[in-house]
Amino acid sequence: MSVMKRMSMIFKAKANKALDRAEDPRETLDYSYQRQLEMLQKVRRGVADVATSRKRLELQINQLEQQQEKLTDQGRKALQVGREDLARTALERRAGIEGQLNDLRAQYQQLQGEEEKLTLASQRLQAKVDSFRTRKETIKATYTAAEAQTKINEAFSGISEEMGDVGLAIQRAEEKTENMKARAGAIDELLASGALEDFSGPKDDIQAELDRMGSSSGVDLELERMKAELGQGPAPKELNEGSPSAQQQPQVDTSKQAWPQQPGGAQ
Repeated sequence: MSVMKRMSMIFKAKANKALDRAEDPRETLDYSYQRQLEMLQKVRRGVADVATSRKRLELQINQLEQQQEKLTDQGRKALQVGREDLARTALERRAGIEGQLNDLRAQYQQLQGEEEKLTLASQRLQAKVDSFRTRKETIKATYTAAEAQTKINEAFSGISEEMGDVGLAIQRAEEKTENMKARAGAIDELLASGALEDFSGPKDDIQAELDRMGSSSGVDLELERMKAELGQGPAPKELNEGSPSAQQQPQVDTSKQAWPQQPGGAQ
């Protein structure tokens, strides 16, 4: 096989596959039905033309028959008045009309036969077109139902492109939601530990310093408690005991305080 033949075969195969993919059976059936209707219309038009020609011949035959009868009457009247020559002329014309009538009658019979054949063909074609139309609608309905069922099955199984895109969108939305939740939790932890400063409220340096001192005191107290449990140090003191305000000043008994003696021995 030559290269050109192989290329031609490959091109035809590719084109046939592309056309088969693009072909819609419903459109093909509708086109075939339309072509059959056109053929039926042509047959009916042919029947009408033949019937028209037959009717025209029928009118011509009637006219010639009337002329033939008229010439017969004229020939008879000519003989009655003794004009044999006129009677002969009338009979000669009548004979010529008789030849025309024979030809027209033959054509009339032929057209009548053609009309009957075309009428029968039109009836048969009409029956075939009606049968094809019924079958066409049945096939179209079956194909449409099968196509809809296929799309539904693809949608349920996630094979279709639309459902695939929806699934990917949902997956991306879930991933973004999880990332935002993790980020929000991390920021809350950093704000709670003091690693990040909260700028949403009014800035108070004194309150911030007191918060840091309270946090440091809590850590020291917990450390002392752990040492006491392990026997590595004394029991921890409460925070309020270490504060200057909580320490009690010793009371001085002024009644027993010795006053310095005055000169002269006075107490």
